[in-house]
Amino acid sequence: MPATAQPRINLALQGGGAHGAFTWGVLDALLADGRVGFEGISGTSAGAMNAIALADGWLKGGADGARQSLADFWLAIADSSPFSSQGDDSDSPPTALKLMLGWTDYLTPEQLNPLDLNPLRDIVTAQFDFAALRRDTRHKLFIAATHANTGKLRLFRNAELSAEALLASACLPMLHRTVIIDGEPYWDGGYSANPAVFPLLFECQAEDNLLVLLTPLHLGETPSTAPDTRHRLREMSFNATFLREMRMFAHLREHIRPNRVPAWLRRWLPESTLDRRI
Repeated sequence: MPATAQPRINLALQGGGAHGAFTWGVLDALLADGRVGFEGISGTSAGAMNAIALADGWLKGGADGARQSLADFWLAIADSSPFSSQGDDSDSPPTALKLMLGWTDYLTPEQLNPLDLNPLRDIVTAQFDFAALRRDTRHKLFIAATHANTGKLRLFRNAELSAEALLASACLPMLHRTVIIDGEPYWDGGYSANPAVFPLLFECQAEDNLLVLLTPLHLGETPSTAPDTRHRLREMSFNATFLREMRMFAHLREHIRPNRVPAWLRRWLPESTLDRRI
C-alpha cells in the first residue's frame, strides 16, 4: 500500500525574548514526534529566530538537523550573556542588567553601545546560511518587522531573508540601533504583529495553524510598582497586535456564509478552504 502523506501544519511563533526558549522546546517535541510536517512558519522577534533556526537546520539535515540547529542557537544565546547568574533562585534580573536597563531611559543605543557590539548578530551570521534559505528552503517563511517611521508591518518572505531582516524583527529600539534595510528603518516586529497569522491563511495550503504564545492572555494582578507597571505596558503592547488580529478573524467567522445559512441548507453548499481555516 502507498505510504500516507505526512500531514502539514503552519506555525505562528510569538516573540518574547529569552522566553523563546520555550518555543524551542515545543518545536523540538514536534520534530522528535515526526507525525506532522510544516508548510508556513510566521515568526516575530524570538519567534523569527526559531523559524529561521528550524528552516536552516532542516535544509542541512531534515528534522534532526532542525533540532540540532535550534539547540545550537539557544545554547549560543545562553553562552553569550554578559550577565552571570546571581547564584540563587531569584526571578529578578542581575543588578548589572537592572542598572543597564535603567540607563535606557536616558541614553540612546548609540550612546550606550558606541562600538555597536551585538552578540546576537554574531550568532545569526555564523549559524544561518541565508543564501541557501532564499534559494532552497521548503518552508514558507514570514518574518515580521515594524517600519520605525510609519508603524506598518513589513513581512520578509523567503526571497528577502537576510541577517538584517532577522535582526530587524528583534530590534528593541531602547537597546539596539535601528536596522536599516534598503534605506528604510525597522524595529521589532512585535509592535505591528506578534506574530502575523494572516499570511498562513492566505498564502499557505495547510489548513491547521499552531500558535505558540509566550505572553499570557490573562496577566494577573494589577501592578502596583513602577517597574511592574512598565513591564505590564510592554506585555500589553506586544499582545495588542495579536489580539486585534484574532478579533478580526472572529468577526470574519460571524460574517462568512455558514453562519448566515439555515442549518438544513448548509450541508448542500460547498465550503471553501478559507472558510474551514477561519
